[in-house]
Amino acid sequence: MELVDIVDENNELTGQVEERWVAYNKGLWRRTVSCWIMNKKGEVLLQKRTSNKVRNPNKWAKTGGQVDSGETVEEAIYREVKEELGIEIPKKQIKVIDIHKSNDKHKRFAYNFIFVVDYKIDDYLLQREEVAEVKYVTIEEIELVKKNNDLNYTFCNWSDEDFYREMDLLKNKRKEILDSNNI
Repeated sequence: MELVDIVDENNELTGQVEERWVAYNKGLWRRTVSCWIMNKKGEVLLQKRTSNKVRNPNKWAKTGGQVDSGETVEEAIYREVKEELGIEIPKKQIKVIDIHKSNDKHKRFAYNFIFVVDYKIDDYLLQREEVAEVKYVTIEEIELVKKNNDLNYTFCNWSDEDFYREMDLLKNKRKEILDSNNI
């Protein structure tokens, strides 16, 4: 059973703790984490969720999950990446780049991260209960998937505003990486 801390509409801890799905189904405010993982070529890692996932089974997504009760968002993203992909993110890279307050019935504050890694596909040790496979794609391929409304990808359900805000963050990070590679 996964327990989560409940926050209020201002993202302040209330002291209430609930089981993850109870909080989700009741529409209680909670915290989630997710990250884009980018390689040194500026490609982005996507993971395919397994068929047994309650939400978005068999869909391609970025890495993420819930913030467990008593956990910081930094601890949560480090744990999620380690559990799902079997890699460690350099702790110096763990910086929140965006906090999105959801505007749907499943209230959450979604903390977003971007990590730059030097892992190849074969380096990932997938948590088979959560992740079926992984692949690297370009940002332009992600944008094309959204344009074509390919519902095999979770981000096709995002609002255009949310999607393009995150694509801008990725493009800025890719430019930073590629510029530093050319020095």
